[in-house]
Amino acid sequence: MEYQVIPESRFEEVIHHLRFNFPDEPLNVSVGFCAHGQECELLEHHDLETLREGFSLMALDTETGVIAGVALSGVSKRGDAEKALEEMKSIDNLKYHRIFGLLNNVNKSLDLYSKYNVEEIFDIRILSVDTRYRGKGLAKELFHRSGLLAAEKGFKLLKTDATSLFTQKVAESDGYTVAKSVKYGDYKDENGKQIYKTQSPHDYYKVMIRLIDGHANSE
Repeated sequence: MEYQVIPESRFEEVIHHLRFNFPDEPLNVSVGFCAHGQECELLEHHDLETLREGFSLMALDTETGVIAGVALSGVSKRGDAEKALEEMKSIDNLKYHRIFGLLNNVNKSLDLYSKYNVEEIFDIRILSVDTRYRGKGLAKELFHRSGLLAAEKGFKLLKTDATSLFTQKVAESDGYTVAKSVKYGDYKDENGKQIYKTQSPHDYYKVMIRLIDGHANSE
């Protein structure tokens, strides 16, 4: 298995990979935002923006040339969550709002920038492994290598929105700690109906962080 930064020439392959593997993500499953194997324009727009930043990694099966897994990472800056929430007002898609409203509101409330005195955070946004390659440690390796890349580029703080128990365990194994944990079952609509019906054991969404050695202390 070979690990490398995803070149622009493989962007479409990565999007194809995500169409067949990322819909398994519990938050997506609970609201039915992106269907398995189908184009999901609103999400793929975000994916491509992240890919163009040049910090995303892929695990490549050197024997077959198949992309076995990806970690899509980018730079999150102070004010991004507020900006995203404002932009969401022009998007008429309830399922999109259910996912990104949750993520952006939780991140806005945390304000990690002030707490750790940073202007930018290295954000691991999507972690996905092809079903044929799961259970081989690829996710852990992609996560770890993403952290090494962040350190090499001079970042002080790593963050991931861990929406599944799987990602939470991977992050924990790489030294991440929980900055905020929210229970999906606590969110109800105006009629008192549960919004996120995630399947057990995916009961919590956790914002997880790791300080890069020698950098950043919380205020």
